Amino acid sequence: MQRIRLRYTKRGRLRFTSHRDFQRAFERALRRAEVPMAYSAGFTPHPKVSYANAAPTGTGSEAEYLEIQLTAARDPEKLRVLLDESMPAGLDIIDAVEAHTSSFADRLQASVWELRLDGVRAEDAERAVAAFLAAETVEVERRTKNGLRSFDARAAVVRLEALAATVDRPDLTACAILRLVVRHLTPAVRPDDVLSGLRATADLAPPVPAAVTRLAQGLLDEETGTVTDPLAPD
Repeated sequence: MQRIRLRYTKRGRLRFTSHRDFQRAFERALRRAEVPMAYSAGFTPHPKVSYANAAPTGTGSEAEYLEIQLTAARDPEKLRVLLDESMPAGLDIIDAVEAHTSSFADRLQASVWELRLDGVRAEDAERAVAAFLAAETVEVERRTKNGLRSFDARAAVVRLEALAATVDRPDLTACAILRLVVRHLTPAVRPDDVLSGLRATADLAPPVPAAVTRLAQGLLDEETGTVTDPLAPD
């Protein structure tokens, strides 16, 4: 049985695709591409697809991952092309490799996020970032299906920096960019939790919702704070 690991994107308007919507689109693509999928046992067999750490609905991503199991061997790159042709534009299959390690989830230790804060000056973002990083703990609250939950957003943050956005609009509206590296802990700390922490520690409140994109996820280098490609060979 062959296992193939795939990287895909959520771009443009497709960032609003829910994880369940993506699952349906991907399973249709598997059928159209006539992929020889392995199926689970039982009364309602399902194709053996493992989804790993999907980004929240409404966030863009350049680094979403999944693993499929096949009953017959296929060339990973040819399979990638067939699946990509069967997916909607914006949900793009951009990498495929044969899996040789046992647990793919163990290779997704951290994520790199970019948060675009329209209407926020770079100097205000820098001040807020400094206050957040100086705090030992930053307690935030998030509503879950079990009610309101409090947790420390600071503990998961490996790196956080503020950058001035390149001016790409004629109105010269202020815009700051946050670059965030966050460990995958339980409970998971999401970009909106860090924004809540910036509001709590420095009263930073963007006038419009942040545009959030996951740039990478993978193995975390603790010394440098960088995140490496989880599809690279061991």
